[in-house]
Formats: sequence, C-alpha cells, structure tokens
Amino acid sequence: MKIGVVLEDDRGLEGNVCAHFGQCLNFLIADISPDGKAILESRVVPNRAQHGGGGCVAVDEILQYGITHVIAGGMGMGAQQKFASRGVKIFGFEGPVKDGIAALLANSLGGIEPCQDHGGHGAGCGH
Repeated sequence: MKIGVVLEDDRGLEGNVCAHFGQCLNFLIADISPDGKAILESRVVPNRAQHGGGGCVAVDEILQYGITHVIAGGMGMGAQQKFASRGVKIFGFEGPVKDGIAALLANSLGGIEPCQDHGGHGAGCGH
C-alpha cells in the first residue's frame, strides 16, 4: 500500500491535510508495511500542478508516485472520477497527517464528498 496525502505545507507527517486537493502545496507519499500497520518510509514532494489546471492535473501529478490510496480534505467530482478510473481509493480527513494515516490503517476513514464549490464540474476537472 502506498498512501498519498495532500499537504498544506512541507511538514510531512507533522503537517496538516490540505482542505482542497488541487490547491495543495505538497504531497506526502507514505510507503506502508505489507501487514498494513506501519509507515515504512515517507517523503514530501511538491505539487508541481498546484491549481491552475484544476484537480485533474494534480491527480496526474500524484499518480506518478504509484499511490494506491489518497487522503484529502476535499476533492471535486472530476478528480474523484479520475482516481476511481485508476483504482485509487479516496478518503476524506481534516487534521494532522499522522492522525489521518493512522485512521486509514485502522479502517476508520470514510469516503469523501465532492467539494460543494466545485460539484458542478461533472466529468470535468475539479479541485
């Protein structure tokens, strides 16, 4: 399992999950142990597609790291559909990155609703 988390800043595991997927400054990429119980390695990488092209451009950016799961505070329907088409599972969380990953590993995170600001994008690209 490889988790991608959208970050507000560059603090990695010590940072907070960004509220809007397409507007995050950085991503945290976390490699998880085969038993799904521990983070083996994590690294912060810049979101070079930071808004301007919309969330779907950021989807392509984070997919290059081979993620299987993503955690974000909010995400538009276009980005959600693009992740779904690639088999990436999407989870919503607000707060510290460490807590979000722990909740995912404990199977206690739910899905994510489309951002209300961007729900009208339909199949297009949203945050």
